[in-house]
Amino acid sequence: MNIRLPHQLRRLLDSDDEGQATTEYALILLAAAVIAVLVITWATAGGGAGRIGDLFDSVFDGVLDKTTQTTVAP
Repeated sequence: MNIRLPHQLRRLLDSDDEGQATTEYALILLAAAVIAVLVITWATAGGGAGRIGDLFDSVFDGVLDKTTQTTVAP
């Protein structure tokens, strides 16, 4: 067992970057999930719900205005 210890230590100290991309990918996904949760929380519980509703209403009204202003040529 004493013979394996130096080999294991050497292996730990000389480890390469294997798995680093997976770790970075997981951290990016975690950050994106946290941001998504914050945005959803703001939109539903905070003052964002009214603002988002107003935004959709203005977009919908704008689309309706554009469609009713178009005239059909005979």
